[in-house]
Amino acid sequence: MKYVKEIVWIIAFTFIGEVLNTLLPLPVPAGVYGLILLLLSLVTGLVKLSDVETTGNFLLDTMTMMFIPAAVGIMSVTDILLPVLIPYIIMIVVSTIAVMTVTALVASAILKHSGEKNADKEATA
Repeated sequence: MKYVKEIVWIIAFTFIGEVLNTLLPLPVPAGVYGLILLLLSLVTGLVKLSDVETTGNFLLDTMTMMFIPAAVGIMSVTDILLPVLIPYIIMIVVSTIAVMTVTALVASAILKHSGEKNADKEATA
């Protein structure tokens, strides 16, 4: 019964994201709306982490399998993709480097900020 409750929470936020995507004229995917609402609900305490943690971890663990149909679909249309292969590869490499760089800078800033907080706490103790 616990898993049913957890999946209902996740599906409910996904559905609300779909509704917001339909109602709001913003170029934001429905899944992003759902994830933001779920995050806000977790932060505010409306939903406890234990209410979605097990099913969320299962979905994260099995996420790679969800890409198999898309990969097979891409392989079946290689003749169509061949003319644009080089631009796609360039976009993938550039966007991957950009994401890795931004992630590293944000993580570094967070670690620096949390290190300063810990140093302040140790100094006052």
